[in-house]
Amino acid sequence: MHNIHKLCAPPAWGSGGGLLTLVTPAVFTCAGKTPQYSSIVRDMYQGVRAAQVLSTLVLIMAIAPIAGPLLGGFLVVSGGWRLTFWAIVTISAIILILVFFLPESLPENKRESSSVLAAFRSYPLLLRRRTFMRYVLCVCFFYVAIYAFITASSSVYITRFGVDPRYYGLLFGVNIIGVMVLSSFNRRFVQRYSLDFLLRISTAVAGAASILAVITVAADVGGLWGVAVPVFLVFSMNGIVAACTNAAALNSVEPAIAGSAAALLGSFQYGSGIISSLLLAVIPGERTILMVSIICAFVLLSAVMGFPKAPAEKA
Repeated sequence: MHNIHKLCAPPAWGSGGGLLTLVTPAVFTCAGKTPQYSSIVRDMYQGVRAAQVLSTLVLIMAIAPIAGPLLGGFLVVSGGWRLTFWAIVTISAIILILVFFLPESLPENKRESSSVLAAFRSYPLLLRRRTFMRYVLCVCFFYVAIYAFITASSSVYITRFGVDPRYYGLLFGVNIIGVMVLSSFNRRFVQRYSLDFLLRISTAVAGAASILAVITVAADVGGLWGVAVPVFLVFSMNGIVAACTNAAALNSVEPAIAGSAAALLGSFQYGSGIISSLLLAVIPGERTILMVSIICAFVLLSAVMGFPKAPAEKA
């Protein structure tokens, strides 16, 4: 479906269907991404090893926000914006072909023959799992903060601080590099420390940095760096938070419902961007203080989820 819609995108703009051809493949892509890779990792690895693999995946995926805009800009200059769609079609076709050569990750003796409706019936059960939902809400709140920065940072950096639009991408890319570095370190951290301990430390550091950002903006000190440096610390902690919450959440459920758990986790994690976008749109006030306040509030909520240890659940 993703490839079909991307193939239709260039000519569809001339017939008024361009927006639909952009939104539809995005829905299909987001619907499958997190459940697929999280479930595969859950099928093949457990505990510390799962966290290591997830950290590696976060490290690899962090390259996309840097490489994507650079490649897209080159393609637009070289052949116009339609060329970017043909590039996506080509890459998607290659991925589709490779999928047929991937082995099934779940052992045959653990596979379920239940219907799609059975997967939906697992969601109420998962929502009642305190341990599982603690990790889900931890990453969900953290991503609200991350998406608040992604949504508002361009206007904050360019409008308030007068950053040249040509250099905004560089400032944004530094945060991605921070995620990559922490993801790399996290592969070693999980061998020495528990996932809960790493979540406590990472959310505490992010919480302290977000409070510092609010203080510097409210006191109007530090200028651009008074925002950029604390936000860098917050953003970088995603290299630990994302991997540890995903691994811990999926480790807390039975293999039979791991797929449904991964889907629910992904919907909370990536759907959280709606919350930050809505808050930025409806709350009046100066953009910079609003952005750092949202970041601070939700990072602290994430820390609350990351600190207390839920009581053991009965089987």
